[in-house]
Amino acid sequence: MTENPTREDAWTLLNEYTDNPSLIKHALSVEAAMRAYAEQFGEDVESWGIIGLIHDFDYQQNPTEETHVHVGMTILRERGWPEDWILTAASHADYMGLARETAAAKTLFAVDELAGFLTACALVRPDKAIANVHAKSVKKKLKDKAFARAVNRDDVRNGAEALGVDLSEHIEFVRDAMATIADELELPPAE
Repeated sequence: MTENPTREDAWTLLNEYTDNPSLIKHALSVEAAMRAYAEQFGEDVESWGIIGLIHDFDYQQNPTEETHVHVGMTILRERGWPEDWILTAASHADYMGLARETAAAKTLFAVDELAGFLTACALVRPDKAIANVHAKSVKKKLKDKAFARAVNRDDVRNGAEALGVDLSEHIEFVRDAMATIADELELPPAE
């Protein structure tokens, strides 16, 4: 690939390896949060969004630490994706042992688990509206180990800390980014 991949390339790749609606919505959520933070930080919105969209593209077919990300990196390299994008996407998984030195890598780590947790918080609300999820209730649910137990709470907290942002502000920022695509996430708009 001589030019950087486009969002259309990323969307095609994601759908080639993923047909689980929840995983696709997660990818869209992370993409939205990455785009919003890139804009706030004055970074490349398009590349950050694409990295967010493809960060878990291989997960459905490779859901173990031995395969997830490892297989994805190989596929991306074979297809000529930029190495820095590949490493940024791979850095979201702690077990890869990759340093998160760039703002994009720190941001991806910070938004990944939180995006899934915010979706879970929205889905237990009577109105299911992501825009109506409040930081205070999210922080309370983070303390409840039984709620959305697959979400790594340390990653949520450490991600915000690594970005240098207050956890409540981070929750609200990611929530607001996700609310901009509530239709795609099949979550109702706020009333």
